[in-house]
Amino acid sequence: MKRNPRKVKWTKAFRRAAGKEMTVDSTLEFEKRRNIPVRYDRDLMQTTLKAIKRVQEIKQKREKVHYKNRMAGKKERELQENIKALQKNIELVEGDEIKQKIMEHKLEKQERNDMELV
Repeated sequence: MKRNPRKVKWTKAFRRAAGKEMTVDSTLEFEKRRNIPVRYDRDLMQTTLKAIKRVQEIKQKREKVHYKNRMAGKKERELQENIKALQKNIELVEGDEIKQKIMEHKLEKQERNDMELV
């Protein structure tokens, strides 16, 4: 079965198109395949291995920063979603104190909306 790789969530193409992976980064250039055979040289191997370790460290740091930037507003969004869910399904909440807090929050929000309209 043929599928469009940009629409199938598990592909690299989808992840890059959705902004979930780094697409433009100089560390990705090191992972490209090179078709030129190189004669074995011990010093070259040592420097290459050192460079590989350093590039991996840099790449991990950049991936962490990328992830932090992606998840920047996640807690606030989750909090707002939870508040909405509580306000919609207030009858499922058992504690009276919690119900009062939710109702107060709902009233405050309505008052703010009314003030903005005026």
